[in-house]
Amino acid sequence: MKILMSNDDGVFAKGLATLHHTIASEHDVTVVAPDRNCSGASNALSLHQPLRVQRMESGFYSVSGTPSDCVHLGLSRILESDPELVVSGINHGANLGDDVVYSGTVAAATEGRYMGLPAIAVSLNGKEGKHFDTAAKVVLEIINKLTAHPLPANQILNVNVPDVPYEKLKGIQVTRQGRRHRAEPMIKDTDPFGNTVYWYGPAGAEQDAGEGTDFYAVANGYCSVTPLSVDMTAYQSLDSMKAWLAK
Repeated sequence: MKILMSNDDGVFAKGLATLHHTIASEHDVTVVAPDRNCSGASNALSLHQPLRVQRMESGFYSVSGTPSDCVHLGLSRILESDPELVVSGINHGANLGDDVVYSGTVAAATEGRYMGLPAIAVSLNGKEGKHFDTAAKVVLEIINKLTAHPLPANQILNVNVPDVPYEKLKGIQVTRQGRRHRAEPMIKDTDPFGNTVYWYGPAGAEQDAGEGTDFYAVANGYCSVTPLSVDMTAYQSLDSMKAWLAK
């Protein structure tokens, strides 16, 4: 299978290198990734400046843009023909619940789907990042299953894997997206010149994290696979909204 790979931690990230090493053992993989860490970039596109591309000794393409830029550029200019799949990751840190709204990792996969291709985003839960190889093996298994079970046209897969050795992984659970409480207040500080600055505070604590959610699966040692819809229309509200707008 021909695959385009990207991430949001940057072209030098360990998770990207590990994922490429594992997937390229069985598939034809091209890597197009940001030249720096773009965590939290979401679906941003660089519309007001040109993108610069550098081919690295590793064969990876380094791009002066966002994760979405990388996928868009890879599909429209770098690759001579479309791949069969876009894979984004492995992110250092989970993308669970509300995190998917801000995640550059998920955004790269979403851009692939907007460009008409099936896509997977994968993240490793935990701060230490010891077992990227576990997440890579899980993704390879999922990729090989997609041949017989292709994704629906309006969906991507958001995969989150516990940071444990592969043999200690309890299995894979198909989950729904959980939800966090409101984020903690921004932190007020002062720079060396006496100017007031603000830092983002910690993410909100888990609110909807019960059984069946992505939070619950990962916390209990399972890999979480959540199908995300790219079409964000709230179809259940269409009829009622038509009714009250017509009055």
